[in-house]
Amino acid sequence: AQSLFQQTFQPSSSSPPSPSSPPLSSYHCTCAPGRVNLIGEHTDYTQGLVLPLCIHYSTVCYGTGKVIEDVGEGGGGICRIVSTNQGGSSNVYTFNSNEIEKVKEPKWVNYILGVVAQYTPDLNTSSREVVSFDLAIAGDVPLGSGLSSSASLEISVARFMECVLGDDRSFSSVWKCNETERKISIERAVRCRRAENVYADSPCGIMDQYVSSCGKKDCVLMIDCRSLDYQQVVMGGGKEHVDKPAIVVCNSNVSHSIADGEYPIRVAQCQTATSILQEFTAVTNNETKIESLRDATLDHLKQCQDKMEDVIYKRAKHVITENERVLQAVKALQNGEWETMGLLMNESHDSLKHDFEVSCEEVDVLVDLARSYKGVYGSRITGGGFGGCTVTLVKREDVEGLMCFLKEGYKEKCGLDCSCFVTDAADGSRVIEL
Repeated sequence: AQSLFQQTFQPSSSSPPSPSSPPLSSYHCTCAPGRVNLIGEHTDYTQGLVLPLCIHYSTVCYGTGKVIEDVGEGGGGICRIVSTNQGGSSNVYTFNSNEIEKVKEPKWVNYILGVVAQYTPDLNTSSREVVSFDLAIAGDVPLGSGLSSSASLEISVARFMECVLGDDRSFSSVWKCNETERKISIERAVRCRRAENVYADSPCGIMDQYVSSCGKKDCVLMIDCRSLDYQQVVMGGGKEHVDKPAIVVCNSNVSHSIADGEYPIRVAQCQTATSILQEFTAVTNNETKIESLRDATLDHLKQCQDKMEDVIYKRAKHVITENERVLQAVKALQNGEWETMGLLMNESHDSLKHDFEVSCEEVDVLVDLARSYKGVYGSRITGGGFGGCTVTLVKREDVEGLMCFLKEGYKEKCGLDCSCFVTDAADGSRVIEL
């Protein structure tokens, strides 16, 4: 990112500075990771429970910027961005932070525009404050893999904006005094989710942005997507003598876009199921208040089955049972019950395949291959679905053999190459000291 910035925005001694480049002095570098979700899929947008962890692939932002007084006619907030994944130095996108609107093309810019728009309310408009910056972005989270490259980008840009605005301005539209790092990390995630919902037209939940912002090394996060609180879960309860398994992520290299196709349909189907359940409890004077599928039980669902289309029933069944699996998974991880955790992962995948119908042939091949290999406790699809990655819990001594087995078997059965890596829980977003 630093190299791209220098190549793009720092002119050679023989070239005059660009007139659009503001007089900037300090540099900032921020980093935010992707994530893999152990269990709790398609539950975050129904106020449910999820269990993700940060991975060691991330997005890095390097740039310089400052808050200035816009003395002209709205033209002071010039911002320029460039990305290694989007054409490098030959493809600079320029916009005015004073006039942010989502664009039809290039679509990747909307993720950044949306985040910047979340921070402009922190500026003092009565003093005509605007933000101006030059920013270079580099990342190694595989795009469209279900490992949250978009959330990684959003959170890294958000942290960059906080550096530019400074502690006094950042979040001043929300709080009048400095807050704890925990609350700041959560509010950052809320802003970035809103940015993706509004500017990228993706009806995603908050899980991806949340764990990228709040993640903790060696911890899986159990996130309550209703209260927006979280619990750090240490595998084996932190006991040193526990023989902890490895987490293997395998990319099918079948890409998807979270905002396209079937994902928004699943969101709508869950909303339909919730409405039917709400009507049922109101008519029957049931004491249970159902605000979302988070509040429903299988008993509620079965009583409403004749009022739902079969596909709606199946979608709701997945969400209800998946929330319960997350609770059981937390206990299993803390107690070192790896067989139980593996069974829960298997059940999750089967539910995602048959009830939520978000898997695909290539991913199912990887899951079946993993489950057939020695030392594997469980395997499932992870991420939004329709391609992307699998996550597998396996004994550490069998990791290398498993990855070779997956690559060979996938090539034989699908004619495609898959890529595998081992991960543990990495830290969440951070500012890198220069």
